[in-house]
Amino acid sequence: MRKWIFSILLLVLTFSSFSQDLMGERIRRISSSKKSVYFDSGIFHNGGPKRKSGLKVVRHSYSQKRGYERIVFDFDTKEIPRVYGNISSDEKKLYIDLFDTSLGSNMNSLGKSKFVEEIKFFPISKDSLSIEITFNKNVNVDIFYLNSPGRLVFDIK
Repeated sequence: MRKWIFSILLLVLTFSSFSQDLMGERIRRISSSKKSVYFDSGIFHNGGPKRKSGLKVVRHSYSQKRGYERIVFDFDTKEIPRVYGNISSDEKKLYIDLFDTSLGSNMNSLGKSKFVEEIKFFPISKDSLSIEITFNKNVNVDIFYLNSPGRLVFDIK
């Protein structure tokens, strides 16, 4: 009986040690203009209402003069959908949830990137899309959005 209790306790402690403590993270509301406020960890959201949207394409460019790589998510609507995300410097990852958003059929690979190792898309349902961006090193990110058409912008350095 004691071995059984010890095994369960060990299992619970193992799972909790690998989980993220999101309650201790700073929560930021992203804006509709570039602020040049870069961060390497924390939660972000746009606080927007639910609206149906589709992710058409993900594009990027690097400018040595500006000192950052820009990744842009282009949507098929005038405004971006509801967005929640988390950047984790420990994991070198950026997690993004797009609500009421479908994944476009013409999504190609990102190609060669200065900071991004890979982008994975997880269509959770036909109306929800999760995205995981893995970086090749620790980065700082400035996040904002633009309207007409809707674009979610990540400046990475």
